Amino acid sequence: MGFYTVKPESLESLESLPHLFRTCSKPLYPQSAADIAALLVIAAFSAIYLLRGTVWDRPDSHHYILFERPQQNDDHKHPRLEATRNIAQKLEESDNDCVIFWGSQSGTGEGFARRLAKECQQRFSLATIVADLSDYDPETIRLVPLSKLVVFILSTYGEGDPSDNALGFWDWVTKDLGDSALLCNLRYAAFGLGNSNYQHYNRVITVVTELLDQQGAQRLIAVGKSDDAARSTEEDFMAWKEEFFAAIALQLQLEEHPVVYQATLSVSKAESLKFSDLHQDDPSQFQGQSKASTKTSATRPLNIKAARELFQVGSRNCVHMEVDIGEHPGLAYKTGDHIGIWPTNPETEVENLLRALGRQAQGDMPLQLQSLSAETRLKLPTPTTLNTLSRFHLEICAPLSRDAMLGLAEFAPTTDAKAFVTELSRDSKRYQELISHTHITLGRFLELASPELAWKDLPLSWVIETLPSFQPRYYSISSSSVLSPYRIAITALVAADPLPVILPGKVAAVVNGVATNYLHTLSQALNSDNPDVTVSKVIPYHLPTSGKPYIYAHIRRSKFKLPVSKTTPVIMIAAGTGVAPFRAFLTERAKVAASAEVGAMRLFFGCRNPNEDYIYRDELESIQEKLCANGTGDLKIITAYSRTKDSKVYVQDRVMEHIAEVLQLLEDGASLYVCGRTAMAKEVGRRVVDGARRQRGLGQTMAEEWLETLKRQGKWKEDVWG
Repeated sequence: MGFYTVKPESLESLESLPHLFRTCSKPLYPQSAADIAALLVIAAFSAIYLLRGTVWDRPDSHHYILFERPQQNDDHKHPRLEATRNIAQKLEESDNDCVIFWGSQSGTGEGFARRLAKECQQRFSLATIVADLSDYDPETIRLVPLSKLVVFILSTYGEGDPSDNALGFWDWVTKDLGDSALLCNLRYAAFGLGNSNYQHYNRVITVVTELLDQQGAQRLIAVGKSDDAARSTEEDFMAWKEEFFAAIALQLQLEEHPVVYQATLSVSKAESLKFSDLHQDDPSQFQGQSKASTKTSATRPLNIKAARELFQVGSRNCVHMEVDIGEHPGLAYKTGDHIGIWPTNPETEVENLLRALGRQAQGDMPLQLQSLSAETRLKLPTPTTLNTLSRFHLEICAPLSRDAMLGLAEFAPTTDAKAFVTELSRDSKRYQELISHTHITLGRFLELASPELAWKDLPLSWVIETLPSFQPRYYSISSSSVLSPYRIAITALVAADPLPVILPGKVAAVVNGVATNYLHTLSQALNSDNPDVTVSKVIPYHLPTSGKPYIYAHIRRSKFKLPVSKTTPVIMIAAGTGVAPFRAFLTERAKVAASAEVGAMRLFFGCRNPNEDYIYRDELESIQEKLCANGTGDLKIITAYSRTKDSKVYVQDRVMEHIAEVLQLLEDGASLYVCGRTAMAKEVGRRVVDGARRQRGLGQTMAEEWLETLKRQGKWKEDVWG
């Protein structure tokens, strides 16, 4: 008897089912060779299915290839290697003797790491790789043998926090590792990036190196530390770098060679490609957000729905902008979060750079970029154009370092230009004098060194390797996610900061903020009466040629949040655009107050003049009046004006005047928030400590410890910059 086949169409009704069951209830035995063969096939597939855990579910060693970008493979030069998270294994497999780990929030630390690695190779032939700390399991660092060298370049930001990509390493190194000799085979050097305006200046590098030493690690040289508050980050790094090179030459017995430029990537023409084949204006795709982060969302193009100027006084103005996130499912924010904006470089700076390079006619030529090392991951789009790179992907407006100047000498178009570059790059004092009154970008410096002849021999690879990659600019969101879940409000003071003048008779240059001026331009484009007029002709930025203006942006989670309990009192202290998150706090609290009890609210706000730059004044006073009229909330707004005829008062002065109430609210469980520049936040903290010492009879040490306790408990939070 053969196998029964029952087709669905034969089941005309449920009544036929008993008959079928009776028919199929007879014992089934193989009746032919075909039946036996069929059973063997079924048995074979059943065995494979049962063994799938050891056969089919075995990890595919080539699975990672599915997620590689074609431009990162370099197939014809380097075989694909599956990435390992064991740094000791990586060093062994790649035959490298040094690894430079970086932990960086803004990209400066990563740039230093890459420069250091390149010089290690050029000056000492020391095979070196650069490593993102999040790419490797930190516990494998202890497996690196003494014959290898490990370098840590770590930034500190906020309240002594590590960068996002260093969190895993931080958790590992700060836990109790047990064995005090666990890292006795680790030979290392370390450099930290910090800002002395912050209380926990360079805390990350300090804590890390102390813990490494406690575990028996061998430090090569003294820990280097930079201070961004003194504008000395670059010089601090250069000084430490020379000490580092002297140490490795002596201790590792390495011979130093003359430095000659060696490209780490190739740049070739791709004339056969069409415009549609090229990467264009998304600056986030290949760099700052190359890794998923629990703190940041994906970057998306956000349409600008509304924009207006909050004030315009002389050369100072402030923009309020609202962008739509409702078109992007999964993109959401919470009150107090930040928005990261990817701006565009001004067209004037793009033109200056291409003119200095003698490549004006090549701006739109398709280019193919390719890493020349299997260990170096390309962080720029390819294929692309020089215009695209200069507008959206490279920080061409960044000041040119003295270190970078030295590398230009071999490509100088004239002997005079070479002498000028060499002398300036080797003389720290002259360099400092120059940058004190002039904002020197790469394009401007090339024209300054050689006004007549372009630098046509300067390789594009050098330009791309030397200029930092674009990084997002972060702003505190000034809208409430409760009242405006699909629209994010941004508040930006359009920056035009004059440099300090050190030399007599010199005129200071003005450094225009790239992102804020870009937002200002977009605001003007949105509100232009004539849509056919390109605003970029007036304010030179490359803008979308059709449709509504948009920005590329992502959301970053913040700890700067209102208390969970709505009845908890809040004290808010801000100056200038630092009031942005407090606008969101107050509108949200006012909404809650319509139906429930809310805690007392105190807003200390400082600006220059109430008739000039008191932003959101009408909104804030309206909230105050409504709460007062309804008797549903206790809100007081205490203002400080620093540029009026009658007074020169700062927000920290107002805090001191009301210190008794501030201290009482803190004792009652209030949460205190400070938003603005670090110098202001630091002064507010000093005043509150002084007030606690005087009002409560505490000693200086005890008052400072009390403030630290508030911070540890999350009762004192800061969202500061600069």
